[in-house]
Amino acid sequence: MSAHVSFDTPNDVADKIYEMVQANNNGRMKKGSNEVTKAAERGTAKFIIMAEDVNPPELLAHIPLICAEKGIPFGYVPSQEFLAKEAGMPGGVKTASLALLEVSKGAKEKFDEVVELVKGLSN
Repeated sequence: MSAHVSFDTPNDVADKIYEMVQANNNGRMKKGSNEVTKAAERGTAKFIIMAEDVNPPELLAHIPLICAEKGIPFGYVPSQEFLAKEAGMPGGVKTASLALLEVSKGAKEKFDEVVELVKGLSN
């Protein structure tokens, strides 16, 4: 397991995270480790998603610690490229992490489901 990954995420949970990101395309989000770190430290993030295939993994190692301190739920997905695609970024672009700053009405149900699923994984 990578340095920044604190729990295994089953594929079905990762798929639900991707679906939640896609459903929340109208909501505000921050992309990239610097922006996500700021959103976590400020406590403005509602949910943080990190890609497992980040190199070097130390790039994201601090984020789960901040999330635990601030009570921000977080989860993992296998691919930076697929995460960027689901967030509506152009093809070929990658993002190591995303912070959802607001949850659109259409994504609220998926958001609640994902938060419950990751709570069960991180315990």
